[in-house]
Amino acid sequence: MHCPFCSATDTKVIDSRLVSDGYQVRRRRECLQCRERFTTFEIAELVTPKIIKSNDNRVPFDEKKLRSGMMRALEKRPVSADDVEKSVNHIIHQLQATGEREVPSKLVGTLVMEELKKLDKVAYIRFASVYLSFDDIKQFGDEIEKLTDEAKSRD
Repeated sequence: MHCPFCSATDTKVIDSRLVSDGYQVRRRRECLQCRERFTTFEIAELVTPKIIKSNDNRVPFDEKKLRSGMMRALEKRPVSADDVEKSVNHIIHQLQATGEREVPSKLVGTLVMEELKKLDKVAYIRFASVYLSFDDIKQFGDEIEKLTDEAKSRD
């Protein structure tokens, strides 16, 4: 680490502490040349993978697109903005945790459906109807029956 005061390359760590609920390390450093002290922060760099579309095109992950798709499904539903943000962040974290440089768009769709299922069943059905390309009313009924069966098995 270069000293921000004299640009020397030799510095020593005086103190290290976890901050931000353990997601960052704060280090107090001292320059061995000019004796000035400064603080640095260290965080893990997690890369969000590119998305492989169904036509094999690769596109950068778009958090705005993810959020807007979820918000469209959740329109006029009693779900707080905080809960939506938590779900969006959870999806992003799951994508980063794969450690892959590229993931199929189907994975993103599956993660969205799982989060919507937890947030609001109606929003889940809305999203699933578009994402899974429901062609007739029977497919809606089948998906609703699956949700009902899952709820019964938890009780």
